[in-house]
Amino acid sequence: MSMNISETFSDQLHQMRAELLAQIRGQRGGRIGRAESAAEARENASDDWAQADAERDLAFALEERESAELVAIDAALKRIADGSFGLCLDCGVQIANARLHANPTALRCVACQAKAEQAQGGVHPAGY
Repeated sequence: MSMNISETFSDQLHQMRAELLAQIRGQRGGRIGRAESAAEARENASDDWAQADAERDLAFALEERESAELVAIDAALKRIADGSFGLCLDCGVQIANARLHANPTALRCVACQAKAEQAQGGVHPAGY
């Protein structure tokens, strides 16, 4: 992959990372720590414990997804640094630039991704 294309994807990934971190901070009232957010949520919880539990479960699910996104972004940046960015994890062919522009954290070409999803029963693994 050429240096200009690598820089383009690197810039895109850094922007995605910054936006995700800003989103996380915004959702947590400017805090990024789970403990601070959980303590504040418990203090503000209504008397309806079922609702509070549902809200907490949703918050944890969102946090898990956001954490997975950050890990995928950081892994893609590492692949750019080591020169393996854009190569399919399974077959080693160059992943189409259009796919990488749409999802710069993609680990597989479209054909291998389809095979991976079939093997997992249609579940989208990280890096889709």
